[in-house]
Amino acid sequence: MFAAGRPFRGSRGGQMLLKNLPAISELNESYKPRSEDVRQVAGPGGRSNVSPETLIARYRQGELNAVSLLHNLAQVLQFHLELKETVTTGNIAGLYFAFCVVIDGVEYKTGMGITKKEARLKAAVLAVQDLLPTWESQKSVLPEASGVPPPLPVKEQPSISDIHPCRAIHERKNSVNLQIPNAVRGQLTKLMNSHPEFSACAGTTAAFIIQTSGGCEVVAVGTGNFNTNGSALSSGRIVHDSHAVVTARRSLMRFLYRHLLMFFSKMANLMEKSIFEQNSSSGLLSMKSGITLHLYVNQLPKGAAQIPSKLRLNPLSISAWQVNNEISLHLSVEGKVFSVFSSTFDHSTSKVVSMSATDKLTQWQVLGYQGALLSHFIEPIYVQSILIGDSGCSDIRGMEISVSQRVEGITSQLPMFYCMMRPHINLVPSVATNSTDSSHLTYSANWSEGDSCLEVVDGLEGKTIEESPFKSGTALASRLCKAAMLHRFKLVAKEAQRQDLLATSSYREAKICLMFGTTNCCLFACTQ
Repeated sequence: MFAAGRPFRGSRGGQMLLKNLPAISELNESYKPRSEDVRQVAGPGGRSNVSPETLIARYRQGELNAVSLLHNLAQVLQFHLELKETVTTGNIAGLYFAFCVVIDGVEYKTGMGITKKEARLKAAVLAVQDLLPTWESQKSVLPEASGVPPPLPVKEQPSISDIHPCRAIHERKNSVNLQIPNAVRGQLTKLMNSHPEFSACAGTTAAFIIQTSGGCEVVAVGTGNFNTNGSALSSGRIVHDSHAVVTARRSLMRFLYRHLLMFFSKMANLMEKSIFEQNSSSGLLSMKSGITLHLYVNQLPKGAAQIPSKLRLNPLSISAWQVNNEISLHLSVEGKVFSVFSSTFDHSTSKVVSMSATDKLTQWQVLGYQGALLSHFIEPIYVQSILIGDSGCSDIRGMEISVSQRVEGITSQLPMFYCMMRPHINLVPSVATNSTDSSHLTYSANWSEGDSCLEVVDGLEGKTIEESPFKSGTALASRLCKAAMLHRFKLVAKEAQRQDLLATSSYREAKICLMFGTTNCCLFACTQ
């Protein structure tokens, strides 16, 4: 968080997240398989007369290449296949084309080559390597080839595939992708039923979910779409960024502090309930095995994730400036988002500026969602999947490029326990509709597991509103502000008997954590 009137530190900072970006091309046509890609195996109705087992055997014997195998299996098994042009990975020098295979919305590893044909073939080989074990283990359930096309289903009403074909493909995932939005919807309904006057906030919902063998549990919820219009100098009692993802993440941090207190209590029943266990190799705590963290967002995050879906990436493109503008660092000012290269952003203003939600997600997938203070006690925590419930979104390509590819290859440079965690990104059903009620437009609600009720903050003011179900005091400082977080940090330091941490006198001083700081420096250097 910084004021735009002073020199923009993050915008040396302004070049952040650009190092690994390629140039892009203008629109190009979709890839169409040529005659050498698909052998003449089709029978009546366009279906293949050759069994999947035979096709796989021909591939292993060298009679079919990987591209041909995929196209023929797409006919037999009736899945949607696309060879999609994407960005080069791993900071590769020189002019290379990059493609990846997309099957029913699932992207596989990127293949690169000096020609498009070579890049497509390498991408197909990588996908086949991943898929062959699954296909061969399911031979007993592979459909028999038939010359008769399958019967057409009778539709009583338009389905989502009629409206957003790409979205329907992305939503055909495993059951977890339905369990998570169902869990979020259930928790959100409880909260809004208790406080219906704030139900208009639900449209921007973001939530963190813990998954165990027992199912999915929502542990943190945040809503909001603004950041404060005040000064950055607030003694830590103003919430500067109230966007839903940021609010949910700070609510998650409160959940983590609560479970740290349970662990350090040394009471057997509380330690058993805590999500943490001691890691003897690091000396830090880590989440117990079998526990994974997931993020749900009801709107596509602001910033580079909203790159136009029809942009195509090409190393020989004349549109390099355009892609840098689209995928570069973005800034949020009072709910409006600008590229750092935007001529419409007024750098002379004294308003508070924050990084866009997409850029923060990119950082958290390297630094961890726990933040600097909690890094004194626990290993980095990453989300395994990011699920997008935006009903108006049918393309997650911008999100994948922004979060998963901009800093790809950084892991080898990071300290132990840190990595670039590439999450699964999928479209799922929405849990709430956007409200047309403008009276609560700037409000941001937060909740974490263990809270008795919502807290509602005015995003522009950065303080709790008078009508909020929860208020921490007459000063209306939010339970998510830095001062509140420092208080919880000191409580955990006391329980953990960390006198060195108890001696810290400020939030800035408490943030000094060697491994976290080193990782942050590596991330900054990688993106210059």
